[in-house]
Amino acid sequence: MGWQRVVEQVDFRAEMMRLGEQPGTNIRELCRRFGVSAKTYYKWRGRYQVGGVGSLENRSRRPQASPKRSSKEVEKAVLELRRQHPHWGARKIEVLIQKQIEDAPARSTIHDILRRNGCISEAESLKHRAWQRFEHEQPNHLWQMDFKGWSKKESGYRCEPLSVVDDHSRFALCLEACSDQQTQTVRDRLTTVFRRYGLPEQMVMDNGSPWGYNADRQHTPLTTWLMQLGVKVSHCRPYHPQTQGKVERFHRTLQIELLQENHFRNRTDAQNAFDRWRDFYNQHRPHQALHMAVPASRYRISSRQFPEKLPLPQYNSTDLVRSVDRKGHIQFKSRRFLISKGFRGLSVALRHTEHDGIWDVFFYSHKIAAINLLQST
Repeated sequence: MGWQRVVEQVDFRAEMMRLGEQPGTNIRELCRRFGVSAKTYYKWRGRYQVGGVGSLENRSRRPQASPKRSSKEVEKAVLELRRQHPHWGARKIEVLIQKQIEDAPARSTIHDILRRNGCISEAESLKHRAWQRFEHEQPNHLWQMDFKGWSKKESGYRCEPLSVVDDHSRFALCLEACSDQQTQTVRDRLTTVFRRYGLPEQMVMDNGSPWGYNADRQHTPLTTWLMQLGVKVSHCRPYHPQTQGKVERFHRTLQIELLQENHFRNRTDAQNAFDRWRDFYNQHRPHQALHMAVPASRYRISSRQFPEKLPLPQYNSTDLVRSVDRKGHIQFKSRRFLISKGFRGLSVALRHTEHDGIWDVFFYSHKIAAINLLQST
């Protein structure tokens, strides 16, 4: 347990240092979200700038490697990294071994060592060709969210991994071992994430519960809450999971590198493993789509703070405001129109458009529907 506490302590401090290095980061706000005084932060940063991550421990640390090694020792180091990360190839191993050995071998040499020792095959290598994926230009422009669709019930507990990944940096903001996929569970986890990292501009998710398409409209209590926070909500097209390609790829890596290799005693055990792996993924694991940089090197916290109290809607003076009834309808021009049960008990605004008989329906700043008065019911 002592070793585990040291690891978690260093992971926590290293994440702060990484985020503090990003251009435009408000250090005072970063410290507030992480619950650390500015004095303590700058003390850690001074140590970090001199000694790197290893200096963030409360005790001294022995050097991990000698600056000079024989070729036999180099091969041993390569194979040890491969043993620790059995699904990695030469590209990722090269990044880590450069931090351990001053005269590190070239990528081609690492590949030869792996092949010579039966670690890889040419047929397997052909399956992993790189391809270009679209990404948003800045961190926090878009977050992708999904459940892993993996659970363990044979030991008397249920574990539903919930993931949130930043589209630009691939930074994993959340990896939580949830007991279910209910609205309140997700909202509680997102609240924790928002308090630390701030609010994104937009979130994309699939069409399943608790954020997906329901019988009358796509809005649910969870997505309604997100819109109240000023977060734009979008859904991937049905049967097109590639819309959430970043989080899908994250889940593939999670499955290969953690889930299929481990058996957790309970949800607490799973969460501890998730926390350690998430930190490794963000801060140490080279990412091929990022040209072998780590996600933390491209992420910075959002400047949009999470409001502890939901803001009230600010509608225009020319808007016609209507309340949504318990069945998801509004009354307008002596007619009832279905909006969504996700907004029941809340108010929406109707705005006349340039087209005769067409009214747009807004919830806060989000357009959620359109009403055509010329259409027969």
